[in-house]
Amino acid sequence: MGTWGTDPFGGDAAADFAAGLAGLPESRRLFAVRAALAEAAEERRYLEAPEGEVAVAAAALLAAARPGAAPCAPALGPGQAIPEPSEELAGLAVHALDRVLAPDSELAELWDESDAGQEWRASVAGLRTALGPAAERV
Repeated sequence: MGTWGTDPFGGDAAADFAAGLAGLPESRRLFAVRAALAEAAEERRYLEAPEGEVAVAAAALLAAARPGAAPCAPALGPGQAIPEPSEELAGLAVHALDRVLAPDSELAELWDESDAGQEWRASVAGLRTALGPAAERV
């Protein structure tokens, strides 16, 4: 796992995902974000670290698009923001994050073996809260 930080874009797969979004027309970015989230959320077996890392990055972009959210500016990401997500897409992101945090997730295992595991889990939990229903975000 090539990582340099616990933030959502602090790893190779997440940075590559963000860079790939920058190369897409704005109209295709939300589709790419949805696809990344669905891949993680729908995995029924062991979730590999790169897919988990990309799901966290995709969820971070959506969380930043919510009203009142802090901007999310990955160094290699799209120059323009992602449109505000629908409740359905935000729900998919929450499900994907739950999957990333599950016991059969390589990314969670790797972070739990590191000294920064609790910091990473807190970062992902913060994204989950930011994407939850409006009542949870208050």
